[in-house]
Amino acid sequence: MKRITILGSTGSIGTQALEVVRDHPGVFKVAVLSALKNSALLIQQAKEFKPAIVVICDESKYNEVKEALFGLDIKVLAGETALAEVAAYPDSDVVLTALMGSVGLKPTIAAIKAGKNIALANKETLVVAGELITQLAAEHQVKILPVDSEHSAIFQCLVGEEQNEIEKIYLTASGGPFLGKTKDFLSNVKKEQALKHPNWVMGAKITIDSASLMNKGLEVIEAKWLFNLDVDQIDVIVHPQSIIHSIVQFTDGSMKAQMGVPDMKLPIQYALNYPDRLKNNFKRFNFLDYPSFSFEKADLTTFRNLDLAFTSLRKGGNMPCILNAANEIVVAAFLEDKIGFLQMSEVIEQCMEEIGFVEKPQLNDFLETDKHSRILAGRLVTKSKV
Repeated sequence: MKRITILGSTGSIGTQALEVVRDHPGVFKVAVLSALKNSALLIQQAKEFKPAIVVICDESKYNEVKEALFGLDIKVLAGETALAEVAAYPDSDVVLTALMGSVGLKPTIAAIKAGKNIALANKETLVVAGELITQLAAEHQVKILPVDSEHSAIFQCLVGEEQNEIEKIYLTASGGPFLGKTKDFLSNVKKEQALKHPNWVMGAKITIDSASLMNKGLEVIEAKWLFNLDVDQIDVIVHPQSIIHSIVQFTDGSMKAQMGVPDMKLPIQYALNYPDRLKNNFKRFNFLDYPSFSFEKADLTTFRNLDLAFTSLRKGGNMPCILNAANEIVVAAFLEDKIGFLQMSEVIEQCMEEIGFVEKPQLNDFLETDKHSRILAGRLVTKSKV
């Protein structure tokens, strides 16, 4: 049995991962679960899956979790610092990092140093410190198994193609709820509109990122590090049906695509049980339900976040870290009705212009950059008017 650590078990990816575990009781065993603040769901999960350890990051809820799990032989820890400790738990084979935001960086590093394979759903880790993470993974002979549907698609297309050179990859984007909309329209949208994704059911932060195309920008940066690509080898194409999850083009012009209905459980299952595929009862794709596919160019002028992501990747250094930190602040502000949809890009761009650039950052540089970018973005949000 594969022993699984799930960091972020109460979020969208974490709960779906537990569905996969539940469907395959003879294949997976939960070793560790962690939650940010949803103590009620964490307690419920712990009682069902009986991990050795649970972590509640909100320390004010420690006693609640501790008392609820009394007598179940489950160790209860609290605080974000405990995440790095449990990420290195020896009786675990795979660490699924389903944490939201850059909080996933330190636990991922700890897991890699402990020799754990990483099922990576926390794209911000590679956005913030992609070079550092990939170097550590190579040094410790650890596999980074992508859980994002797009990166899982590329990963699957490359199985058996290790000796063949990639010419280009195409990350597909649904276009989100505002596909084809103008800046005038976007200047007045509210969070309720942005949270209505046409194809995927996801957490609030990633859904807003999808609406602004920042999610695709973060995926571009992640793809560069996962697959050792130059920025000019990565393109984004809008595919509203979300059936082709991404495409690899080889140097002979041949292209491979991975297809399927929009369901995150498939890439989660593939990463957790790699390299073997598991039989399941997921919904199957029917070509007759999709008589045509459509594709169009991503609008980088209207959706400036995607352009900013490409800019940060070309600049390199700590610039993607600035982009990510500022984005986390502005998305939280948008969800609290403190900033307009288009103002998010304005704040991010100003942070990229004002925060000091570090060409060859080390871990402390990333942590300092993240901190200062958040502070500046918070000040800029305060000055903004919705």
